Amino acid sequence: MNALGFLDLKGKVAVMTGGTGVIGRALAEALANAGVKLAIGGRNAAQAEAKAAEIVKKVGGTVIGLGLNVLDWDSLKTARDEVHERLGPVDLLINGAGGNQPKATSGAETMSSAAPADRASSFFGLDLAALDEVMRLNVSGTLLPTYVFAEDMVGRGGVVLNVSSMASIRPLTKVVGYGASKAAVNNLTQWLAVHLAPQNIRVNALAPGFFLTEQNRFLMIDEKTGENSHRAQKILAGTPMARFGEVEELQGATLFLLSDLSRFVTGVVLPVDGGFSAYSGV
Repeated sequence: MNALGFLDLKGKVAVMTGGTGVIGRALAEALANAGVKLAIGGRNAAQAEAKAAEIVKKVGGTVIGLGLNVLDWDSLKTARDEVHERLGPVDLLINGAGGNQPKATSGAETMSSAAPADRASSFFGLDLAALDEVMRLNVSGTLLPTYVFAEDMVGRGGVVLNVSSMASIRPLTKVVGYGASKAAVNNLTQWLAVHLAPQNIRVNALAPGFFLTEQNRFLMIDEKTGENSHRAQKILAGTPMARFGEVEELQGATLFLLSDLSRFVTGVVLPVDGGFSAYSGV
């Protein structure tokens, strides 16, 4: 990713939660390449530190790893203190932590009958504890880090970028908790954009389309054959560009929304989806 055009980002201090995943790695590389001083946060401190070292080796820059739990207040405050000590006050926050669980995903797209087997694979067979965990991870896992890290931006200005999902824009079958929680992230994004605008704090969100990650592989790939699942085939048929995205294709949109090139853009949920959200299927 060529960082020309994003020169205002050089020297800014950024925190990214969920930075050890596939998408987080791609975004972190783009930020480091643009000269951002970056703290990658993950629940496993050693994994976050290893990811930071890997990125520095590949693209250079200043990148550190932090152990933090986006649902733990004390963990977040401790991480903020460490960022202050090692990098300085936070200018940019990327809320990348989130995800789904198989137990919070219905086995069937629709409830075809009231038979016991169909009931078990429907909405009524979902694991409530898993649903609650998905809702908390995606909603509270965005709200709490913003509460802690974005306070640095008050009186100084800054940018918050939330990672949403295509499921927040177009309700998708099976992933009820994930879709509802990401829709809440969109609403929170817009609310914060209005509330924080007088402080020159911009708040936007990315809504990635379909990218193969460890969290969605169980839905996209048939375990027995290793081929695209029936669901993946339907997704590709509904994507005008007829392919899955590559995580590097999120880098440009991320840098744009964080940089001064988008300084009059706030409250936006930007799809990066190969046209999926624009296509009616006809």
